[in-house]
Amino acid sequence: MPKGQGKTIAQNKKANHDYAIEETFEAGIVLKGTEIKSIRNGRVNLKDSHARIDRNGEVQLINMHISEYEQGNRYNHDPTRSRKLLLHRKQIDRLIGLIQQQGYALVPLKLYIKNGYAKILLGLGKGKKKYDKREDLKKKQMKRDIDRALKDMNR
Repeated sequence: MPKGQGKTIAQNKKANHDYAIEETFEAGIVLKGTEIKSIRNGRVNLKDSHARIDRNGEVQLINMHISEYEQGNRYNHDPTRSRKLLLHRKQIDRLIGLIQQQGYALVPLKLYIKNGYAKILLGLGKGKKKYDKREDLKKKQMKRDIDRALKDMNR
C-alpha cells in the first residue's frame, strides 16, 4: 500500500496552502487508551499542529487536538498534549539535516488508520510567501475555468 493509504480520519487542508510540500514521511503515533477511540470516531483536528525534533532525537507532534472520549471517565486524556511519533532512526537523522535548513518545517498532512494502527503523514514543507499563495490561487481558478469551459463545449 502506498504512503497515505488507509481510512482517512483527518486532513490538514491548510498545509498545502501555507507550505510547498517537498517530501512525505509516514509515522506511527504513541497514543493513550482513550485517544484511539476518539480518533476512530473522527474527533481530531490537525489545523494548527506541527512536528519538531526534541533534544533526545525524538519527533514530537505538537498541538494536535484529539477530543476527549465521551465514555472515558477519569482516565481521559489531555486533548492537546504532545505525542511521540515513531520513525526509523535513519529517517529522523535525515529530517534533522533537512529541518536545519532555513524555512523548512514538519507539517502533519493526514491522519489515517492503516492495518488497525493510527498513522500520520508528515510533510517536509518550505513556507510559502504571500505572493506564492496568490499565484497558486490564480492557477487553481484558471484550471477551474478551463474545466468548466470544456464541460460546456461537450454538452
